[in-house]
Amino acid sequence: MNDRTTIKNRLRRLLDPCVSLLVRAGITPIGVSIAGLVLSFAGAFAIARGELVAGGALLAVSGVCDTLDGSLARRVGKESVFGAFIDSTIDRVAELASFGALIVYYVSRGGGGRFAVPLVVAALAGSFLTSYTRARAEGLGIDCRVGLLERPERVALLVLGLLLGTTALFVVIACLAILTVVTTIQRVVHVYRLTSRKDASV
Repeated sequence: MNDRTTIKNRLRRLLDPCVSLLVRAGITPIGVSIAGLVLSFAGAFAIARGELVAGGALLAVSGVCDTLDGSLARRVGKESVFGAFIDSTIDRVAELASFGALIVYYVSRGGGGRFAVPLVVAALAGSFLTSYTRARAEGLGIDCRVGLLERPERVALLVLGLLLGTTALFVVIACLAILTVVTTIQRVVHVYRLTSRKDASV
């Protein structure tokens, strides 16, 4: 078990009381997923208006929902292929909303200089590519949970930047732009190595 898995398991245990409360309330996993999406939209709206701390707080709660829905599905025995599919789709929509809001924020307020918007676009593209490469690899039957930044780390970094202010936010976006590309390359190399071994054995 690697460090990332250990952290995830500890977080899930920490949220167990919340999961139990949701079970007693009769709330479904898809209900939690939709609540998380609504919160991410609210966070994006706040970011676009320049309310960065509020946006960061809303995105943080949305991220918690993203953890709770999976834990709730496992608890009530409602894990499904469609559930995993819709959860992943919601994650992409939420990321698009967050980065889109950042573009609106920088364009309307002129902060971050001329590099801000290109960096946001690069971070958005990198985020989608990291998700796509994993999904495509797993569609081919290859486990691809490798690389520096998965979605939880991306969300955590973005929330941190929003809460710490404009300078920290710009630094975080630059880091996301770079590290998501690095993660994509790591996944491409990982898949190449595994498929090369299989091809060589044929």
